[in-house]
Amino acid sequence: MINRCDIAIVGCGAAGLFAAVWAGRAAREAREAGSRVSIVGFDGAKRLGAKILVAGGGRCNVTHHAVDEKDYFGGSRNAIRKVLRTFGVNDTVAFFRELGVHLKREDTGKLFPTTDDAHTVLDAILAAVRDVGAKVEYPARVQSVLRDPEGGFALTVTGGDGTAARTVRARRVIIATGGQALPRSGSDGAGYGFVRRLGHTITPRVFPSLAPLTIDKSHPLCGLSGVTVPALLELRSGTGKRLDTVTDSLLLTHFGLSGPAALNMSRRWTAAKGDDAGAAIVINWLTGTRGEDVDRLLLDSRPMGLLRWLIEIPPQAAGVPGHDVKAGVPERLARHLCEAAAVDPATQVKALTRDQRRAIVRLLTEYPVPVTGDRGFTYAEATAGGVPLSEVHLDTMESRVVPGLYLCGEILDVDGRIGGFNFQWAWATGFIAGKAAAAAAADKSAGGGAITDPDTLRA
Repeated sequence: MINRCDIAIVGCGAAGLFAAVWAGRAAREAREAGSRVSIVGFDGAKRLGAKILVAGGGRCNVTHHAVDEKDYFGGSRNAIRKVLRTFGVNDTVAFFRELGVHLKREDTGKLFPTTDDAHTVLDAILAAVRDVGAKVEYPARVQSVLRDPEGGFALTVTGGDGTAARTVRARRVIIATGGQALPRSGSDGAGYGFVRRLGHTITPRVFPSLAPLTIDKSHPLCGLSGVTVPALLELRSGTGKRLDTVTDSLLLTHFGLSGPAALNMSRRWTAAKGDDAGAAIVINWLTGTRGEDVDRLLLDSRPMGLLRWLIEIPPQAAGVPGHDVKAGVPERLARHLCEAAAVDPATQVKALTRDQRRAIVRLLTEYPVPVTGDRGFTYAEATAGGVPLSEVHLDTMESRVVPGLYLCGEILDVDGRIGGFNFQWAWATGFIAGKAAAAAAADKSAGGGAITDPDTLRA
């Protein structure tokens, strides 16, 4: 076990491991110049990289082919853009290619390893960490991070069973503990306590992002569990104003809504509900086709029953770019729409009354969903909120509050939509923090010498 190092990385998920790699590469260059930099990462999990392994259904969508600041929430777009330009998608692709991991682009724009196995990604990163000489201790849980007036930090670290506490002294510290999403992976919010104690602030609201949405289990949609359909989800204010829309695949479940459309909408819905209790979601099962166009399709329909018409709606009225386009809606959903409109499924389309036709159109294009909440951090893929970007130097990710402290990944107030965007943020911020911390640690004149007297520790 190591009790002294130049750089300690707290949290070894995607951002932390990436920081270790790039800190190690920078340290190798410093070593060639005559300066040695030691790097140690600490993670409380029994197995590293849990989020990497579960991402993309176990395939790991490493990034997206097109990433920019508009794909993110939280910090200012100018700040996010600056970070993303420092280490972009092409850099990510090149990095993994160098490690022997080739990525493929799917129709949705997501980039996956050609092996379709997340282990390929994790194994490559861990090999890169070993290659640069960085060490990773796990399970080794950091209980506190303290600062010494003379410079440097002291970490209290315990073993996986919570025993054998020891002090680890480091000249520089990188906090990569993540947020609170998927706590069983180790992201339990402990990092917020570390940075608060060191003088940082956390946004007033921290809540789940990319989480499935819940509705009352007695609602008919819960009885359609397993149905997947392209859909447009529209977020409206309590006064009916359109606030946002998301178009993607929607999965109906026994608890409510899941799939990319629901996950991407969850963050928007939760944020809106915080300011407007009347905010609500409506579904357009035809991905944005206007009500008047659907009404015209009904009026122009050839003779057929309503159920058949719903199943065979002309293709131009349905479909999401990048997905296999099929006409109409699934039969189980079609039957529910007939029931909700109080119309016999066998009713001939030409025989529909004006009110019946309007009811069908509204249910197809403005279906109201009484969302009750989301499934929380346990099922969320990301965390909204965190340390404001204004509290770090964007070119180094070093704290503006505590010199020698660096922050990267999800602990920062930035969260992206589904599709590899949060990984790209982890890669970019880990790259910046790792290189900067190593460069500073190699520069002995920069100060921050290791703590030598435990009695000098201050909270």
